[in-house]
Amino acid sequence: MRTCRASAAGKFTVVLATIVVLAGCGGGPSPRAWAASVCGALTPWRSEISKLTSSTDEQMTAQTTPAQAKENLVRLFDGAEQASEAARRKVEKAGVPEAENGEAISAGFRSSLGKMRDAYGRARDTIDGLGTGEPTAFYDGVRAAVDTLNKEYDASALDTSKLNSEELKQAFDEVPECR
Repeated sequence: MRTCRASAAGKFTVVLATIVVLAGCGGGPSPRAWAASVCGALTPWRSEISKLTSSTDEQMTAQTTPAQAKENLVRLFDGAEQASEAARRKVEKAGVPEAENGEAISAGFRSSLGKMRDAYGRARDTIDGLGTGEPTAFYDGVRAAVDTLNKEYDASALDTSKLNSEELKQAFDEVPECR
């Protein structure tokens, strides 16, 4: 019986070593494949954020009660938070491109989306915490939350000047998913 266990353990070790070696040799996706994956993640995210921004603007000017506005805005910002997290996960799933500064560029995209997600979550929580009994105070609080959101959103933008990769620039220009 000992021989069988030793043999099985040996086979497992060989299989595990082979998997580790193959994983190490495979590298990340090509710049084109990575750009296609990232644009595939960001295109629906941009559409969703654009739609939510329009809806938020409508809510700010609509003739609704503060309670209705609060419910709608909380739902909208929650949707933006979820959309940002879904895009971040898809970019994470895309891996690290085989390109100059690939790791930093991938991390920058994920970090930027994470900061945007968090900004939407904070705006949602702020608005959710506002009282609706006094309309002027409520809408002042909403404006302050949206102003903060806009500042945090702008600050979370990806600084591409530090993440140069000619291969990725070319890939983003060429792949159909990014047009």
